Amino acid sequence: MNIVLIIIIAITCITSYIGFQKPEIFQKYKFEVGAIQRRKEYIRLLSAGFLHGDWMHLFFNMLTLYFFAPIAIYGFGVVGFLIIYIASIILGNLFCLIVYKNVPFYSAIGASGGVSGVLFAAVALAPKEIEVNFLPGYLFGALYFGYSVYMMLNPRAHDNIGHAAHLGGAFFGLVYAVAVYPQVAMQNAVYLGIMALPLIYLAYQIFVNKRIG
Repeated sequence: MNIVLIIIIAITCITSYIGFQKPEIFQKYKFEVGAIQRRKEYIRLLSAGFLHGDWMHLFFNMLTLYFFAPIAIYGFGVVGFLIIYIASIILGNLFCLIVYKNVPFYSAIGASGGVSGVLFAAVALAPKEIEVNFLPGYLFGALYFGYSVYMMLNPRAHDNIGHAAHLGGAFFGLVYAVAVYPQVAMQNAVYLGIMALPLIYLAYQIFVNKRIG
């Protein structure tokens, strides 16, 4: 496993554990619309990606990153991988900020934006060849985002997971992959389209049916 990936997973586990143990740290660095809008605490756009709601949330995100990051590193290099991961966290949370701009108490945490960006970028390189739990990469991606969309449209009290960040992060990862390898993306357009169906549905619910925000 690449040393950069190990460092990211280790840092995320450590900071998440600190957040579990110290509520004041969790509250200070989680994504929160009101704190960003009123107090200009923009660090939350990034720091929220290194906090998690519980061990299961952390495990699922890091497991997905573990599967897909090596492919992204191989295809885009270490620098490209870091760009995708960090930018997807930030842009995913920016999307949350836009969607929930009228909900100042909305808050969320998790590396979902970054993980989604890496997942989409990696699978865009070989959506049929990549397999996770015996599923083709594009089907795993569709299920992953399907779950995120369902949770976003059917929120639970005190969920705190940034499901909206999945869409923003995935969008950046896909755009980055298409920009770097446009011919490969065109060849795999059908599979990328299948994987993106839950995201398209979510966009429809947000911008057409106005279900959120």
